[in-house]
Amino acid sequence: MLNEFIRSFRLMGLSIAVCVVAYTALILATASVVAPEKRLGSLLYGSDGQVIGSRLVAQPFTRPEYLWPRPSAVDYNASGAGGSNLSPTNPKIRERADAILANYKLKDGATLPADLATASGSGLDPHISLAAALIQADRIAMSRQVEVSTIQELLQRQAASRSVPTTDSEGLVNVLEFNLLLDSQLKSVESL
Repeated sequence: MLNEFIRSFRLMGLSIAVCVVAYTALILATASVVAPEKRLGSLLYGSDGQVIGSRLVAQPFTRPEYLWPRPSAVDYNASGAGGSNLSPTNPKIRERADAILANYKLKDGATLPADLATASGSGLDPHISLAAALIQADRIAMSRQVEVSTIQELLQRQAASRSVPTTDSEGLVNVLEFNLLLDSQLKSVESL
């Protein structure tokens, strides 16, 4: 009977070594060759070499000179990704949407795209639709003291350069990448 326990523990140790250590090392080595920039999480670096964030995870931006992301049900905490789990009839959803609408001073008749009023399933979606980005162009241009057309042109280029598949033809804008682009190409406003 003792021999059976010893054999079981050896098999368990071998399974852990193969499934956890060897498999992980193989995947990391393959990723290093196939997609070296993505293997560590698609990190974005500042001019000083410091990591600013990942192009795959949303960050909160609330200053008027920056593009704002979708709301997050998890307060942009990547370790706690998930939705709010509130039902569509829950009054808290309406309260949250009303608070969000108040932040966007919309012109008469303008509607806010759904992705600016609702959180994504993970709460960490780094992209917004081009329509959601263009709604913010006036605020960004006024804060940075540039023409609205300059911001709109940058947004159009950023959306056109994205390789993320979308269900519509308008494209997506990565909020962090666009904000870094704003700081590098326009009048820089303090560091992120």
